[in-house]
Amino acid sequence: MDCHTAAAASTAAADRNLPAEKICLRCHDGKRAGAIDAKGVSRLATARREIRFNHRLHLSFGNVAPLLAAAIDRKSYLAAAAGIRPLLDTKDACAACHRGLHQTDSASRANLPQMADCLVCHSQIEPPFSCEKCHTAAASSLKPASHTPEYLDLHNRIKLNKKTCTICHGVNFRCMGCH
Repeated sequence: MDCHTAAAASTAAADRNLPAEKICLRCHDGKRAGAIDAKGVSRLATARREIRFNHRLHLSFGNVAPLLAAAIDRKSYLAAAAGIRPLLDTKDACAACHRGLHQTDSASRANLPQMADCLVCHSQIEPPFSCEKCHTAAASSLKPASHTPEYLDLHNRIKLNKKTCTICHGVNFRCMGCH
């Protein structure tokens, strides 16, 4: 929150929440933290956001780390959680979803929230109609790479881990709903 102060008021995923050059250089001077090209950071192009997200609203709920941890503990978290659980023992509301930031000077996609995080609270999934509540119509990358035409024709013959299907197809989906 010292650097990304704009995030607390951000109401859209498209908001550019990167700090100003002078903010970066307070620490990243080569002495307190690794030196960086702060001018390069300020010109950094961010990827087009294909989701709808309101940081201000979600931060108003407080720290959701205990909710995510509880879902993992009761085994209702819809993704692999082996390396995630220890990072949820935090009082930092941002670190609940942006895990691992305190261990790196260079944030990456690994520090972004996972869809399984969202689904801890937003559990009413009714595909295909509920997807666009959060994902924009331009989000063409929603379908996993494994979902090729052959996969779609043959998936009923493949031994599937049904839990991985729930992220897109809903917690209460039944294979027989389509077959």
